[in-house]
Amino acid sequence: MEKYLDAFVNSFMGSLDWTLKSILFDVPWYTNYFWGLTVISLIVWGLEMVFPWRKNQSIFRKDFWLDGFYMYFNFFLFAIAVSGFYKLLGLLFNDIGISSSSLTLLDLTMLPAWAQLVIFFIILDFVQWFTHILLHKYEFLWRFHKVHHSVKEMGFAAHLRYHWMENILYKPLKTLGVMVLGGFEPEQAYIVHFVAIAIGHLNHANIKLTWGPLKYILNNPVMHLYHHAYVLPKGSYGINFGISLSLWDYIFKTNYVPEDSGTIELGFPGDENFPQDFVHQNLYGFGKSKKG
Repeated sequence: MEKYLDAFVNSFMGSLDWTLKSILFDVPWYTNYFWGLTVISLIVWGLEMVFPWRKNQSIFRKDFWLDGFYMYFNFFLFAIAVSGFYKLLGLLFNDIGISSSSLTLLDLTMLPAWAQLVIFFIILDFVQWFTHILLHKYEFLWRFHKVHHSVKEMGFAAHLRYHWMENILYKPLKTLGVMVLGGFEPEQAYIVHFVAIAIGHLNHANIKLTWGPLKYILNNPVMHLYHHAYVLPKGSYGINFGISLSLWDYIFKTNYVPEDSGTIELGFPGDENFPQDFVHQNLYGFGKSKKG
């Protein structure tokens, strides 16, 4: 029991210490996700100001500051809070004979660095795409995902506006994806993480960007705006589920972009009754189910 307690405390304190060192520029730049997130956010926000898609949308759009808080809460504060639990879980699995290489299907170590990164990126993106579908398909998961879809004016910071339970849901499946790769993360995995943050920010930004022919591979703001549409195609529980890549939606026929004016209504039926503040939004999914 002492081993588990020590691992829990050490992991928690280690995550807290690393975040504080990141803020103080006391870690290598390529692992400094605090300032990486901040710089990427400022760049994309700047692009929104210079090339606004919806020109009547304010620079400080509706819920701008709420979404900004969500960014740092989900990326850092919550990650610190649960780091000990994830470490504890890893120890428990190891003790019953399940290691990070138990489900290995691909050995990336023999491949060139660029190939390792590409495969790592593609597999993790597919896992997240599949998880995203589950969040829409099943009501008990959708109740948590409603936080993300309660955005009424789209902007870069909406990227990380989501219920903390989504961290709990995504993490095991992403870990499974890494286990398929033998528990292996490429040495330059930080490139994948920064690219994913940048693409996610752009997908939610007030910028009209489609990537031209690459739209069939890369997700984009026009495609993702329709993912947040108030009115969905009849009989559909969701469309355009892509995270960084759009190709999964084109392959599995969940793509839908009927026009690109950027003026569609966002949200979901019943969102006028959805909580407007951070605390109640994050308690919502645990309450008694209500219509909408």
